[in-house]
Amino acid sequence: MFKLLQGHIQPAGHRSGKTRLVTKDGRCNIEFGNIEYSNHFAYLMDFWTTFVEIRWRFVLLLFVASFTGSWFIFSLLWYWIAKSNGDLMGQNRTDGHVQCVDNVNGLTTAFLYSLETQTTIGYGGRALTGHCAGTVALIIIQSLIGVFINCFMCGVILAKISLPKKRAKTVTFSDTAVICLKKGSLCLLIRVANLRKTLLIGSQIYGKLLRTTTTPDGETIILDQMDIDFMVDAGKDNLFFVCPLTLYHVINRSSPFYELSADSLSQQDFELVVFLDGTAESTSSTCQVRTSYIPQEIQWGYNFLPIISRTKTGKYRVDFSNFSKSVQVTTPHCVHCFETDYNQKNQNSHSLENHNNQEKVGIDNLGFQVIDIHESVDMTKM
Repeated sequence: MFKLLQGHIQPAGHRSGKTRLVTKDGRCNIEFGNIEYSNHFAYLMDFWTTFVEIRWRFVLLLFVASFTGSWFIFSLLWYWIAKSNGDLMGQNRTDGHVQCVDNVNGLTTAFLYSLETQTTIGYGGRALTGHCAGTVALIIIQSLIGVFINCFMCGVILAKISLPKKRAKTVTFSDTAVICLKKGSLCLLIRVANLRKTLLIGSQIYGKLLRTTTTPDGETIILDQMDIDFMVDAGKDNLFFVCPLTLYHVINRSSPFYELSADSLSQQDFELVVFLDGTAESTSSTCQVRTSYIPQEIQWGYNFLPIISRTKTGKYRVDFSNFSKSVQVTTPHCVHCFETDYNQKNQNSHSLENHNNQEKVGIDNLGFQVIDIHESVDMTKM
């Protein structure tokens, strides 16, 4: 039995405050507790990933601290060399005294010389005299450490800028999912769009249904996962992701949504997480886009509004103002209702066809061809 729904446009669904594992923008809402103290050293062992994943404020703090800290540490060493050689102001200098570094006569000038050396500024006011072997070794060490710091910080900043998840920011999902009829089946539909003109190569879409289940043994499994297959009209792998796509999941007997109905949907407790994997065409980096839908964000009896049109100049135009908007359509109240009506219609169709075949008399000869009819004829002799 179909539930007739009056057609009107439904705006994008509001974001529910229900706690979810994956937020709408793809971040995982999870925290780790009671971690052993020794396990924290694992983050230091994997220091490169740690530096790449930390927030920008800490990267900038590390950038400033690494350079200023190295300048100050080496300034103390230059100050110590100048003091040991008697180059500082106020020290008693003998006639013919040879300085190790010209114009380094205090901590401030030692810091300036350290900065000029490591950044290769070279104003010319302070320089090595070449009479102290220790200064030659120290300037070599500081130059090598300065090059290492430059390379490391440039690598961290470049890696953070080019993170694949930044590309995922330009891929968006519809705010809500809808359930309606599609190609003679009851389906769950979502929309996904690539906001850039560059493609995501080898795109694949799939979903996971998260819910709390209880096993026959009485064990409660929190966040039990079930696979949800999504597809488009052209298939489910290697999507041609040049324009927004409508993905659908067929609700049949193998679907975990088979027992749902329009009335019981809002009372359910589950989370549908949708994943899109692909390779960026411009950078060849693999990225993953995630979002999630809870029952309050799934609209039963709605279908998305069309958003693709063709302009007078022959170009295809995408209207993103209708991207998450939907309209009510005639939809079965539940899957069982749809299957019952479908089977009843098939039975009526077969009964009508059999009835017509029984009433048909004669031979079909639509082409008006000459044919021989062999049938027994009773002849009565007079």
